[in-house]
Amino acid sequence: MPLHVPPAPAPALRSVLAALGSPTAVREARTPALRSAQGPLSPEHPLPVHVLDRTGSSGLAPTTRLAAWRFLIRSTERCVAAADTMLTPDGWAFSHFFEGPYIASTELALRQAEAAATPYQPRLLSIPELYMLALWLHEDTEADASLGSPAPADLLVPLAPAPPGIAAHRPHRVADLLPVITTRIAPGPGPLLGSPA
Repeated sequence: MPLHVPPAPAPALRSVLAALGSPTAVREARTPALRSAQGPLSPEHPLPVHVLDRTGSSGLAPTTRLAAWRFLIRSTERCVAAADTMLTPDGWAFSHFFEGPYIASTELALRQAEAAATPYQPRLLSIPELYMLALWLHEDTEADASLGSPAPADLLVPLAPAPPGIAAHRPHRVADLLPVITTRIAPGPGPLLGSPA
């Protein structure tokens, strides 16, 4: 398998397992698929979620910050939800369960990446200004998953739904996709259309 999945911090995994074991947490989750799932639920595919803070405009390298660890939640035959953890002053803690199109899209992108010949370390990259999430395939498989920025030769696989004009599930080299992203989120005279005021 060419994907070198980084181990999640043990407290993050423990917090998700505790939430899955709590009938109250599962019952109160706003995820109908999670509440109605039959059989055991298990967290898998831990992925660090990095947020793109700077896109590399003005010749500067792109920068990211680690925002969460995400676990896909598998029922018997498929992933039905995801769980995010967040870093608190006391360490990693469960944040929330959620569902939606990114669950199946992440699962598909991971399967596609596993079939590739090149080994990668999978991560998720969030670009909030475009309401975009991508599977980030980092070439340095031994890197600390909580650190780093997209390297020019890394791949980004936009997850569905992708912004208009950016093909979902098509791998793009960071050097090719980042200029497109930079152009779209370049600061302008006012807020971006569709962004919160």
